[in-house]
Amino acid sequence: MLIRLEKVTKPSLKSLDSTNPQSDSVYKRRKFKTIVTLPRSGRPTKITLTARRVIVGEVTKDPRVTSKQLKASLTLANVHVHESTIRRTLNNNGVHGRVARRKPPCSKKNIAARLQFAKDHVDKPEGYWKNVLWMDETKIELFGLNEKRYVWRKENTAFQHKNLIPSVKHGGGSIMVWGCYAASGPGRLAFIDGTMNSKLYQRILKENVRTFVHELNLKRRWVLQQDNGPKHTSRSTKEWLRKNKVNVLEWLSQSPDLNPIEMLWKDLKRAVNVRKPINIPELKLFCTEEWAPPSRCAGLINSYQKRLVVVIAAKGGGGHTRY
Repeated sequence: MLIRLEKVTKPSLKSLDSTNPQSDSVYKRRKFKTIVTLPRSGRPTKITLTARRVIVGEVTKDPRVTSKQLKASLTLANVHVHESTIRRTLNNNGVHGRVARRKPPCSKKNIAARLQFAKDHVDKPEGYWKNVLWMDETKIELFGLNEKRYVWRKENTAFQHKNLIPSVKHGGGSIMVWGCYAASGPGRLAFIDGTMNSKLYQRILKENVRTFVHELNLKRRWVLQQDNGPKHTSRSTKEWLRKNKVNVLEWLSQSPDLNPIEMLWKDLKRAVNVRKPINIPELKLFCTEEWAPPSRCAGLINSYQKRLVVVIAAKGGGGHTRY
């Protein structure tokens, strides 16, 4: 869809024409007290000062607009420039193309719950968070991160071997991993064979949790944190937790930014990807070796209160925190 710049009245389309010097003359008169062409080096730009402001304004209003769409709109205004000129103009004005971050949608109900959670817990003493055992599961693929990667290349060289990133059907295999950690350090990873369900989850808890509570020196009234996945909140899992007298931190839906273990998973995937495992046994070995340095665990917990402050400042808004 083309941006209808022809409806813009201030500045007018006439001022966008690269052959119309009116806007540049006004600029020179204000800054240099003259309209005489001043000495300069290089070829004069085809994009006038007014056109530059319109382009920056359009991307500010709609960050998803493409340079191709901007070029088409400028062409309608009789300004003929290459897309790279538009990108360079935006870069010179402090606007750069970046991969958009993804955040889960958050309903008004969840936003209100997030705000209330942050307010209820922001004044908790540091010792409270140091006595929480955080746990979660994630999938790690054999061949790298599921994110966009860029290469610097010249035009018409997209299919040269050095500019290609290998892809493997179905990701080349993957593993499911369960992990936990506390402020004092990480627990060992557990690799999940088969589909994760309530029965398997309870077995992992039985085989690992008490051991890690002891090894990580958690106090008597320690608290378990888990998200609201079906296997975590099923009737049988709740009954198992009750029978084993496990205190569970009431958790929120759609709040990965409140769970520091998400950052540990991201660290792990990045570190494993750098080592380039070639098979599943190597992938498991690298995961074990790269999992959660103790200093990183401590840092995430020591700064947890800051997360809550940020959520309060964002009025609970999901997707509006840097975490």
